[in-house]
Amino acid sequence: MHTPSKWKMTPERVSQFIKTYSFALMVDSEFEATHLPLVYKADEGELGTLYGHVSRANRHGKGLDKNCVLVVFSGPHSYISPTWYAEKPAVSTWNYAAVHVQGEVEYLDDENTLACLDELISQYEPSILHDTDLLPADYQAKLLRGIVGIKINVQSIQAKEKLGQHKSAADQQGVVAGLQADTHLDAQALLRYMLKHEIGIGS
Repeated sequence: MHTPSKWKMTPERVSQFIKTYSFALMVDSEFEATHLPLVYKADEGELGTLYGHVSRANRHGKGLDKNCVLVVFSGPHSYISPTWYAEKPAVSTWNYAAVHVQGEVEYLDDENTLACLDELISQYEPSILHDTDLLPADYQAKLLRGIVGIKINVQSIQAKEKLGQHKSAADQQGVVAGLQADTHLDAQALLRYMLKHEIGIGS
């Protein structure tokens, strides 16, 4: 991913970004792709480790071990109109935030796969983690037969926030006003992200 220094994320932002936008696209060297949620442990290994699982019926469930994958985490994005800029001439563009992770896959045994499932549940709905009516032991054992737990040992990270922060304050303020007036959900999500992190808002 083309990532000029002006658009790079800090490691702390990368960690939070992956946790927030954890539903990823995983692509192998044969261009087979799987969409899946992943848990990121930033303090495990030099660049961190990702954990998740795939269905045994999925081709990815059969041929991933020891192979390298690209994992893409996509954040908010939206069209940016050139009419929003104070300075002319100008062209339309697309602003977005994304993280690309490359790493080697390692299969997990049953015990670690269950631990991985627990972490995934804890990230999204911790209240059901110990609900034995919903997730009894025999049901979990049945689930294990249908999935393959994986860890991805991270080898490189490319992280980018292309949010117009290189533009003048007047141009940035114009983009904020344009996004505020845009009723599309993507535009609103991008604006919330920019305001939360105070990037590209002209202040």
